[in-house]
Parts: sequence; structure tokens; C-alpha cells
Amino acid sequence: MQFLARWDNERLSATTRGIPLVDGIATDDIGTRGWRPSRGDLALPALTLDETAFAANRDLFLRWCRSSGVVVAPHAKTPMSPELARSLREAGAWGTTVANTQQAAVLLSHGERRLLLANEIGGLAAGRRLGALLSAYPDVELHAFADSPEAVATLAEAARVADRRELSVLIELGAGRAGARDRAAVEATMAAVLAADRLTLGGVAAYEGAVATADADETLRAIAALMERTVEAFTMVRAAAPRLPLILSAGGSAYFDVVARALAPGAQADGNATIVLRSGALFFADHGIYARAFTALDRRGGLLIDGTHHSAAQSFRPALTLWAEVLSHPEAGLAIAGFGMRDASFDQGLPVPLRVFRDGVEQDGLAGRLSVTRLNDQHAFLNVAPDSPLAVGDIIAFGISHPCTCLDRWRVIFGLDADGVVRRALPTQFG
Repeated sequence: MQFLARWDNERLSATTRGIPLVDGIATDDIGTRGWRPSRGDLALPALTLDETAFAANRDLFLRWCRSSGVVVAPHAKTPMSPELARSLREAGAWGTTVANTQQAAVLLSHGERRLLLANEIGGLAAGRRLGALLSAYPDVELHAFADSPEAVATLAEAARVADRRELSVLIELGAGRAGARDRAAVEATMAAVLAADRLTLGGVAAYEGAVATADADETLRAIAALMERTVEAFTMVRAAAPRLPLILSAGGSAYFDVVARALAPGAQADGNATIVLRSGALFFADHGIYARAFTALDRRGGLLIDGTHHSAAQSFRPALTLWAEVLSHPEAGLAIAGFGMRDASFDQGLPVPLRVFRDGVEQDGLAGRLSVTRLNDQHAFLNVAPDSPLAVGDIIAFGISHPCTCLDRWRVIFGLDADGVVRRALPTQFG
């Protein structure tokens, strides 16, 4: 809990992006200033979270989970914000997913006690590091992935160092990334778990996003094949562990509906299995890759919640906004905004201008005539209509594509209320 106290007492100053005060401000006091990014009160660029949209996305997805008979352990790698992870759990999430030992350490230090370690972590040295962490938190419920006897040996070393009687291992099936590729690999991994003194079979897992392609039909066929292998592996694990409660885990933020439907019959027939999704980015949504994913989901039938269909594209709301000023309008057709690759994601599409403000007043119609064409480290190049009244000092709100690779650029994001006023600072802990 010392880590929590350090953040509670920290003064954030102009050395942190977004903070306008040289002498600093306590994190607890940020919500008292009435700052509005649209008015230029923050030091731009700044990244904000629409907390109303985030809560609406959370409540929508948790309703869908309950209706679909699944649970979710949101992947913390997206925001690496202990506060947001806790808010999801308190709203009904089953637990939290992490990708490595560092992420596990962050979540454990902030009170989370049920984690999916959804990745192999390396060799015996990595196992000893995980074991040291687990020994500091003996009450944690941890389920870790393994796809080979070598990965199992790593987890056995972790259990030995932590002096744990049992550590749950999920056999990972895979294609395109990590994961056992065939029945022989599954059998070898299971045998290694069963032979280890301190390990127990906890279920099976997969990640369907790794098989996605640009062809929608091909992607669905590949996901179906992976889920078929996952169900087959689950049958094998169940035969080896006939009485244990088991986990079936899959589900990123783009195809969660597909995997839930594929895994549901096996879990229901088993009667002692839980489908655990690991979706994380959908709680933030976006104006790019996930906007497109939700449109594709609607083509598959949308969200069925308690017998009623809902449009995913219309229901999930983008929650992240990147704010920046126009720094220069050096020639006709070109403006330069004050953000770049160090501030925004660009691996799945460039930011999209949404709104333009001048002296705190929205300039109707301006954003629709702008587009981002490329980024440098600190500069965004905007295509501007020749007759556009866009001016130096105007503030532009941008939507982003791919929350995971945008949030990790920020030490602090600012939570906005429904009126666009900063109400809190949300520290991130990417390491």
C-alpha cells in the first residue's frame, strides 16, 4: 500500500504532460480547478477520458456478459490504471488480466487478488521473479498460461520459490502467436503440469485476435478452427481433472461474441466450467479499429442482451480524446498541430479531428474539413481546406484509433465529467 500513498500525496507539475502549473498540484486537488481542455486550461497536448462514456461502455458490456453466461477479466495492459481496473472489478468484472510479471506487480500492489497471467513469461529466471512476487502476496488467485513443458517448468519454479501448494495452469492453444499448435503439444504440456508437484490444471485458453486477417470470412473460419481446437483441448483437460472447476478463456475486444458462442455449448455441457473473456480496449472504444470492429459485430447480429438486439456501433462510445493546439499555418492547405508519434497511436490509423475550439467556443463545421495526413515525433500534419478559417491557437479535439498504443504514451490521463471539466487525474503504471 506504500505505492498508493505515494500517488495520493504526489504533486504533479509542468514536468507531467497536461499539467499547466510549474509549482505543481496535489493529485487529489486536480478536480477542484474546473479545468477544461477545450478552453486551453491544460498544457497541451493532453489525453482525456470521458468518464460517462467509459461507465456506459462498462455497464453495457457487463450486461452482455451476464446475459451471455460469461464473465470478463479485463486486460489491464490497455490502460495500466489501477483505479480503472478496480472500478471494473467493483462493477462486476470477475478479475483482471495481465501480460507479464511487472503488470501483475502493479495490480497486486493496488489490491487486486484474482489475476489471469495471459502469456508465457520465459525461463527459470523469470519463474523465480514471479515466485518472489507471489510470495509477497500469498492470498492471490493466479491462473497462468503455458504452451510447452518448458513454460510449465517456469511456472513450477515460480510455485516452488513462492512455496505455494498449488498454482493454476491454463493450457494455451494458439495460431499466429504463442500457444500449443497441435494435440501432441497439448498432451506434452498437460503431462508436464500433472507431473509437477505444485501445479494444477486450471483449464484452457486461446487468443483469437492473432488469427485475424484482412478478409472477414477467412478470419471467422480461422477463429472457428482455433475454437474447435480449444474445445478439444478442454475435453482432454477435463478427462485429466474430472472434478476440478475449470476455466475456458478467450476473447479480445473485436471477436468476443464469436468466441463466446463457440465455447458456450462445451461449458454448459460440462457444468463446472467458467468462460472468462479478456476484453479490455472495448471499454474505451475508439474512432478507428474498434469502431470498425463494432460495425463488423453488427453485421454478425449485434449485441443480444436479455433477448433484445443492440447495435454495438451505436452503443459503445469512444471515451478517449487527444487535445492539441494549432501551432502553425505555414502555407495554404497545411496546418501543424502540437502532437505527434510520442503522444498518439498510429499503428492502426491516424487520429481523427472531431471538434475545433477557439477561446473555449466550438467552431461548427471546422473539424469536418480537416484530416491528419502524417505524424512526426512532436508534430501532426493537417490537410486544411484552402478557405478554412482555422487559426493558430485553435484547439482541436482528436479521436484516436487503438487505445492500447495510445494510453501507454501517457503517465497521467485526465478524467472528464459530462460537461467536459477535469474531475481527476488517472495515473498509469506502464513501468
